Amino acid sequence: MLQSLQPNPAAGPAPAAHVHGAQSLHRMNSRLLLIDDDTRLTGMLGDYLSAAGFEVTQAASLGLARQCLDSALFDLLVLDVMLPDGDGLDFCRELRRDSRFKRLPVLMLSARGEPMDRILGLELGADDYLAKPFEPRELQARVKAMLRRVEPELQGDEVLRFGRLEVDLAARMARLDGKPCDLTSHQFDLLAVMAQSPGRVLSRDQIMDSLKGHPLDAFDRSIDVHISRIRAVIEDDPKAPRRVLTVRGAGYVFARKQDAESRSA
Repeated sequence: MLQSLQPNPAAGPAPAAHVHGAQSLHRMNSRLLLIDDDTRLTGMLGDYLSAAGFEVTQAASLGLARQCLDSALFDLLVLDVMLPDGDGLDFCRELRRDSRFKRLPVLMLSARGEPMDRILGLELGADDYLAKPFEPRELQARVKAMLRRVEPELQGDEVLRFGRLEVDLAARMARLDGKPCDLTSHQFDLLAVMAQSPGRVLSRDQIMDSLKGHPLDAFDRSIDVHISRIRAVIEDDPKAPRRVLTVRGAGYVFARKQDAESRSA
């Protein structure tokens, strides 16, 4: 049970919220947002999951969780039902109404383990539901299983495949129908950021945050210009894009393979 994990008294309580740095353009550790007001629990789980290779951000309230989601990208949320400033179930429903987070995997935690509670959580948009107390190894196994279900199709270790388009992270090259695409280094990095989050709406600020570490003048002009240049190379018809789509008022989304194929049908 969770009691088998012992906190480190010298370390003190975990911070209520922390936003990790820029996203790596290579295959990176999955980023988890752990939303629970039990700082002792989140501190132990954070240590456990970090040791397993995850990047863990902790938020002790829904308000802090919203700040984290607005300022960084995450691959999965672990969300407690009962929080000091709201209901986790309502927050899950709120996420599913937001185009940016509609497909973001959510694992609900709750001390209420009755079947109807689990059914309600799943009906409101959660992808999985785990009752407290639980074994940390089970949480880790469920997180890994959920992430496997949303991974893009891979060829080898570092190639993302989306139908006719391949994004080779190791070679830093995109290929369309097997032929190299004429992209600058900065354009490839921008494409890679979007391709690693297929089906997920990314705001301009989130994209810029993911590209931190580049020379400041690399993206000093409108990001729309760079998107246009990428579309000119990877789209069959740049004026009617099927791979890099604009979501009015929100940002951009890189279409998943099945989405791109349905649009081209």
